[in-house]
Amino acid sequence: MKKPTILIIIIIVLAIIGFSLLFWCSSCKNNLTQVETGDITNLNIAANQAISSPLTITGKAKGPWFFEASFPIVLVDWDGLIIAESIAQAEGDWMTEGLVPFTATLKFTKPAYGERGAIILKRDNPSGLPAGDAAVEIPVIFK
Repeated sequence: MKKPTILIIIIIVLAIIGFSLLFWCSSCKNNLTQVETGDITNLNIAANQAISSPLTITGKAKGPWFFEASFPIVLVDWDGLIIAESIAQAEGDWMTEGLVPFTATLKFTKPAYGERGAIILKRDNPSGLPAGDAAVEIPVIFK
């Protein structure tokens, strides 16, 4: 091939990579997205929301997520290190297949490194069987 043809191909490839990165970066900005799954709804925390301590979390979870009217919630830093743990308490009859309101409070110290983390709501699974495991992970930003 001639040098001008190779140069044109390189420019086209670089342009495609540049537009791909531009699209990817614009879609990963701090877009607040309400987290809704079939099992967890009405959360007062949105994806990529800035949080500080103490943080009260409210929402609704299906009855099977609870055991003895509670399920665990953890807050992790960017590296997956647990920096806070709490228990979501049912605010109604949890012995149902329907949605049950819950509340939990996380008290934590802002990590010294990294501004991102995640809140993980875990289905309480006293049996320990993998079929009973479920979780919802919500990315957050520490302020």
